[in-house]
Amino acid sequence: MKRQLTGLNAANHYLTGQIPDGIYLVSVRKARFHRQARKPYYTLDVVITEPVRFVDRVMSSRIYCNQRALWKMNWFLRDFAYDSDLLERDEIDEKRLIGLHGVVKVSRIVFDGTPFLRFDGFAPAEKWQELSPANLDRPLVP
Repeated sequence: MKRQLTGLNAANHYLTGQIPDGIYLVSVRKARFHRQARKPYYTLDVVITEPVRFVDRVMSSRIYCNQRALWKMNWFLRDFAYDSDLLERDEIDEKRLIGLHGVVKVSRIVFDGTPFLRFDGFAPAEKWQELSPANLDRPLVP
């Protein structure tokens, strides 16, 4: 029995255009706060600056701001060198987020059948040389 599934071939082309899971040096392009009843969050659009083959590609993901998830927002802000005075006062100025840069580890997840890009971890931009994919394959020299 044969079946025709419209769009099956195009699905492969969609996947080839995606940014693969991995580690990237990025800069924040846009930040928007979204208020949801139990889980407020920021949507961050970041532009890739390294590795070269993905330069200027944009990724977008959420960082939740509910009590249980504040540790991740704090991690992002510290590693991306957000203003420490504002952080100490528990203040986020969306305009001050624009242009912050650092390292982000991303992966894809599927939630309720919908694929999402997730920010799994952060590091200061100064760690890029150490964490870049080109250096991860090299053996450590004692």
